[in-house]
Amino acid sequence: MFRDECELEVCGGRGGDGAVSFRREKFAPWGGPDGGTGGDGGSVVLVASSSVNSLLRVGRRPIYEAEHGRPGGPRNRSGSNGADCPVLVPVGTQIYDAERGHLLRDLLRPDERCVVAAGGRGGRGNKCFASAVQQAPRKSEAGQPGEARRLRLELKLIAEVGLVGLPNAGKSTFLASVSQATPKIADYPFTTLSPEVGIAAVGDSEALVVADLPGLIAGAAEGAGLGHRFLKHVERCSVLLHLIDVSVEATVEPLEALRVVERELEEYSPELAKRPRLLVATKCEDEAAEGRARELERGAGRPVQRISAVIGSGVRELLAEAYALARSAAGTLPGP
Repeated sequence: MFRDECELEVCGGRGGDGAVSFRREKFAPWGGPDGGTGGDGGSVVLVASSSVNSLLRVGRRPIYEAEHGRPGGPRNRSGSNGADCPVLVPVGTQIYDAERGHLLRDLLRPDERCVVAAGGRGGRGNKCFASAVQQAPRKSEAGQPGEARRLRLELKLIAEVGLVGLPNAGKSTFLASVSQATPKIADYPFTTLSPEVGIAAVGDSEALVVADLPGLIAGAAEGAGLGHRFLKHVERCSVLLHLIDVSVEATVEPLEALRVVERELEEYSPELAKRPRLLVATKCEDEAAEGRARELERGAGRPVQRISAVIGSGVRELLAEAYALARSAAGTLPGP
């Protein structure tokens, strides 16, 4: 099951208390304070991991708390520090402060770390308070509490190419044909209920990360259908492949299908609507489909790629063009 949003509470460990102790040994007649310092509390750390692809497991646990520091001891023994609490999240996770609403960190690279709740500092023992004036202090510090906050996590998939289009445009079939991804494929609307990501081979040595996003419908930018939940994932993609069903069984005319998706992208984000995009006529397997593809090309006023993922025609050429476009556009995208 896919999940791209969750809220959780994080709490750093409390620092250990400082000790009050005095040295009393047979051959140390002067003695003196020897209370040690408490250990620091552990921190809650979010770690981006390429082995995690959903926030489902993270969201099932509402509270994450790091270990407390141990108290100091006699003979100037410091308490041990509390262990950190690492939380693995997918690459592409954005961390927000749930109360204030501002972005704390955007984890874009594997193994990137963010301390979201620092542990408290350990308290000083009475040894630290000794001076020429006060040679036998009987005071120490209590350990400080760790940070506590509520977070909202939001996942935006990182892919070079995003597949957009109306339901049953052939996005899942295309992804399954070019990668090892196994999206659910059926002949009814909203087959895809969550984003799927696959790695497509381009030539002998190159690869392209492709994301299949649930179908958009009219009104998606305002919350209609399923597509509105996943429009945010398109923001990470440097290139969009707009897939349009041109078969005679298509329920929406190709030119209208083009206009619906372009309108929703524009309403959701004008910047996103300007993202490099390739128009792709899918299920182009006979003369009737070819004729509808030509009509789409004339109406759109730009080239339209023809493919059939079922029989494999045009797929390699499309991947090569998408790869070239993704590489040229990679350096022009604004920061997250």
